Amino acid sequence: MSRNPRTSRARSALTALAGASIAAGLLATTVAPATADKGTPDQEPKPTVVLVHGAFADSTSWNGVISRLRHDGYRVVAVANPLRSLSGDSAYLKNILPGIDGPIVLAGHSYGASVISNAATGNGNVRALVYLAAFLPEKGESAVDLSGKFPGSTLGAALRPVPITNADGSQGTDLYIQNDKFRHQFAADVPRNKTELMAVTQRPVTEAALAEGAAEPAWKTIPSWVLVATSDLNIPPAAQEFMAERAGAHTTQVRASHAVSVSRPGTVTEVIEEAARAVR
Repeated sequence: MSRNPRTSRARSALTALAGASIAAGLLATTVAPATADKGTPDQEPKPTVVLVHGAFADSTSWNGVISRLRHDGYRVVAVANPLRSLSGDSAYLKNILPGIDGPIVLAGHSYGASVISNAATGNGNVRALVYLAAFLPEKGESAVDLSGKFPGSTLGAALRPVPITNADGSQGTDLYIQNDKFRHQFAADVPRNKTELMAVTQRPVTEAALAEGAAEPAWKTIPSWVLVATSDLNIPPAAQEFMAERAGAHTTQVRASHAVSVSRPGTVTEVIEEAARAVR
């Protein structure tokens, strides 16, 4: 049988192409694993950073920190702390944490740090605790106890108490910082136009929350980092240093007011990321 020369040439070309494809495939299957073996081994993903604000503030106080953490590849959750009772606020946070996949770095400012100490106990996903101008209470200690342990707090004279009726019908007291004293007391190193907004939008804490004793603290079993604000007028720096030393925490100092997450977001981010790197 005669064959068309053009058909023969086309079949030869297709045969050569198929052979080259098979050879390339075999080469890929033999070379790829060797290349993979030389690559960087799989690492645990970066932890999610959970931020808990304290009294007289809200989650927007973390904005400067959040933008930096997200830029550096961290997932972030900023929790709205109810500020009603230490046990209730801790239970609220404790219920949020299981909904977060993977390892967690839990950071708290001021009274929010008392909340993280309670909520993290027994949670194996929480790998590090970060305390920022904060309380690290021992079991049974309250924020009131610790702020009065050393001289230097002028918060009491700056407060405005407001009577309230609690959900169960009992009487209580909400505490605000007086607007005209807010900047000096809470955020002296923050621009005035910003502190005026912070004063107006501050969220009150109940007197009972600040007086309630803490449960067994998570800092006894979870590595902790502390940022001491040396110009703090709410929690005396000496008290912050005492609590950090007692907890065996990695400690950094910064010249800042109590509102350290607003005035020094870069330093706060550095401490949080140091903790995150250490526990990955």
